[in-house]
Amino acid sequence: MRPTPKVVAALVTLPLALTACGGGGTSSTPAAPSSIATASADHRPVKAGGTLNIALNADPDALDPSVSTTLVGREVFTSMCEKLYDIDASSALVPQLAAAPPELSDDGKEVTIKLREGVKFNDGTPLDAEAVKKSLDRHRTWEKSARQADLAAVSKVTVADPSTVKLELTQAFTPLTAQLADRAGMIMSPKALDSEGDNFGANPVCVGPFKFASRTSGSEIVLEKSPDYYDAAKVKLDKVVYKIIVDPNVRAANLKSGDVQVADQLATNTVKGVQDDPNLTVVSGGGLGYYGFQINIGNVKGSTAKPGPVDTPLGKSPQLREAFELALDRDAINKTVYNGLHEVDCYPVPGDSPYRAKDLPACPKRDLAKAKQLVQASGVPTPITVTMATPNDAVNQRLAQVIQSMTKEAGFDVKVQTAEFVSVLEQGKAGKFDVLLSGWSGRVDPDGNLTNLITTQGSNNYAGMSDPGIDDPIKQAAAETDQAKRAELYGAAMKKAAELRGVVYLYHNLYYLGMNKNVAGVQYFKDGLPRFVTAGFAA
Repeated sequence: MRPTPKVVAALVTLPLALTACGGGGTSSTPAAPSSIATASADHRPVKAGGTLNIALNADPDALDPSVSTTLVGREVFTSMCEKLYDIDASSALVPQLAAAPPELSDDGKEVTIKLREGVKFNDGTPLDAEAVKKSLDRHRTWEKSARQADLAAVSKVTVADPSTVKLELTQAFTPLTAQLADRAGMIMSPKALDSEGDNFGANPVCVGPFKFASRTSGSEIVLEKSPDYYDAAKVKLDKVVYKIIVDPNVRAANLKSGDVQVADQLATNTVKGVQDDPNLTVVSGGGLGYYGFQINIGNVKGSTAKPGPVDTPLGKSPQLREAFELALDRDAINKTVYNGLHEVDCYPVPGDSPYRAKDLPACPKRDLAKAKQLVQASGVPTPITVTMATPNDAVNQRLAQVIQSMTKEAGFDVKVQTAEFVSVLEQGKAGKFDVLLSGWSGRVDPDGNLTNLITTQGSNNYAGMSDPGIDDPIKQAAAETDQAKRAELYGAAMKKAAELRGVVYLYHNLYYLGMNKNVAGVQYFKDGLPRFVTAGFAA
């Protein structure tokens, strides 16, 4: 066995700061004011003890790594459920519960992972290869698991010795390390799995700096310092309390009042007010994900069912979809809706990613004359009615209204339909929409931003896109070891997807974390997940 070039490719370092888009970039608007740090690099000494109150923008779903699908759930997991791998401040994949990068066989179909030794779960149970196998098998085979697609390439997990597991793959799969740096790589206590079963999320036990203490639905999640954590000396806080504060203005107000000391995902219209408070600071993270909208072009029976023809003007006509996009001004949307605090783009892979092909066509500027020409040439009577499904929060409604206004000038009549976020996702999965606002929190390996989102019958491919020009290069890239070849293949897929316009990307969303200046040691990376393992109050 030897370290494979796949590992080297997977562990490539991504620059932390977002740049103006290289391949296909359109905007000179800065991603964030220069006064906002791109990452927290606070090296002040931290005193022992205390409780850190953290405001979350939503209530997480079940705290079960096998079934969780929310970004806020991932935020809580960073404090209580470690993974085989993680990312660092430069977005390089690094070992966490694993002791080293994975070793691969020459054909890439056998993966050997050495485990960190002397590790205990937060119930005192030792972490060993049997425990890792139990969790990985649950992730990939349990019928309720949302991780099945993440580990679809894994056909078998075996225990080589107490500190080594082997994964047999159906085919070489370069993104595997990145998958194991997310929920698919979270390892759960076998004792807790046996006792809790399907209800593991109600009393979760993993390896982490903090252990689960209690949860009050819709209100708070309480974690306490774990005495069994392998690196407990670096953990200074006694307790972290995640408070659910959905309203962004209330979240910012609670930060200013001191009721919470950290607030996640500040709304862009509250960032300046937090910055102006002499007791507070703001740091930015994220950038791997994106936001935009999906147009239903093939989802007739559900996103995972066989695509078929959609009988709507946008669904039937690539030219009308082009007109719809050409009516939009991404820079104006960013400034009007988000105070210019996001990174404008029209592709799902960030501009600074090493997997971003340099020859991607530039993002289209607003061209109202051409949009009107395409609408007129379509022969469809105007105004062309389009229904747009959107989550019912204020920011998404504002975005929908701006899109509605811009496209009206080209001959479209957008009817905005609002619903709870979960309901909108259900509409998307079922294909019951014309246009649907949606985003993705992003993954460090581009496969995580593409495979399930734009390939045929992908679980999150709400648009119902289906084209060999998308599917084939993405599949080839997942088995490829050479970074430049992977970038070329992803570029080909993204070019085809841009032609079909099942997804129209608007920007890469940065996240803004508000903190009391007395809080130190917080880590905030491009995945947008604040880490509190070394956090505390400045000494």
